[in-house]
Amino acid sequence: MEKLYNVQKIEFVDLEMKITVDEQEFTFPLADISKKLLKASQLEREAFEISPSGYGIHWPVIDEDLSIPGLLKVKHVLVSPRQKKSA
Repeated sequence: MEKLYNVQKIEFVDLEMKITVDEQEFTFPLADISKKLLKASQLEREAFEISPSGYGIHWPVIDEDLSIPGLLKVKHVLVSPRQKKSA
């Protein structure tokens, strides 16, 4: 599986999520990205899983999912294997 993003670090400081993706650090106010994370305890926030592709983050305890492209406001064009061969 091709890794879309390399999520190196996620931490929560006060009411912000700091995330390092592909060696770039981003900070997001929790109120802007997730009401569930905003209301969650520090332990619940820290209980996350990063998808093997690096595409998303899942918090099983609070049933929350965020995609990296959504956070970064990036759109991907998926290319099928057939399209790759003809390119």
